[in-house]
Amino acid sequence: MSSVYDFTVRDIDGNPRSLAEWRGKTLLIVNVASKCGFTPQYQGLENLWQDQRDQGLVVMGFPCNQFGHQEPGDEAEIRTFCNTQYDVTFPMFAKVEVNGEHADPLYKWLKSEGKGILGSESIKWNFTKFLVDADGQVVKRYASTDTPEKIGKDTLARLGG
Repeated sequence: MSSVYDFTVRDIDGNPRSLAEWRGKTLLIVNVASKCGFTPQYQGLENLWQDQRDQGLVVMGFPCNQFGHQEPGDEAEIRTFCNTQYDVTFPMFAKVEVNGEHADPLYKWLKSEGKGILGSESIKWNFTKFLVDADGQVVKRYASTDTPEKIGKDTLARLGG
């Protein structure tokens, strides 16, 4: 695979979605969880999406239960939580694994293209973020502690703002 646009994933309703649908957009891809200390970042991610989507930013949430079992629900429960607690309107996808033998192919590619600290590929926790440019290439990886508010400066710069 040569770009993020080569991947097809399942959305939160179980429908296949080609990431080519967002060709030419700047993507912020995040592994999310509903019962994590970083869960309040949903609000910042939604704010970032609302503030910059008209300029070409797409925030994408991929629920994952691999870290402390902090995303135990099924997709319907996750959707309800996101809608009622944070009024999430950015695209959400089916629950995935991001590490290990059963890691989603998208995440295998993201990790190989955007390595973490000291060249590590493994994702350490929920709310790790990958910034993907309009050409479908990973340009930066952010730790869980990097807030959407901090990342907003980078996304805006990518959007030409």
